[in-house]
Amino acid sequence: QVQLVESGGGLVQPGGSLRLSCAASGFTFSSYSMRWYRQTPGKERELVASITSTGSSTNYADSVQGRFTISRDNAKDTVYLQMNSLKPEDTAVYYCNARNVIAKRVYWGQGTQVTVSS
Repeated sequence: QVQLVESGGGLVQPGGSLRLSCAASGFTFSSYSMRWYRQTPGKERELVASITSTGSSTNYADSVQGRFTISRDNAKDTVYLQMNSLKPEDTAVYYCNARNVIAKRVYWGQGTQVTVSS
């Protein structure tokens, strides 16, 4: 059974930090590129950051460049999103996504709420 389980969300003050984790199971994690998306009510889901299967390359949305860092530990089947200098506009539900283009497989987690507010 494929599972992506996010954790680490919560309430934080502006300027604070959070680290999200996404634990994978049920598939070969090291063969999948990983992404973090976020979504707020009434808006489309936005790609925040991505990382290749080996971790050799990362990409970020302009809105989080320099503040967020995506990383992965293939030995632990886990991907992380370190979020620093958080802003109220970072408030959203954050989703973990796994993708293997060759196998044509895409998996989603259930999401974790991040709220940035004083």
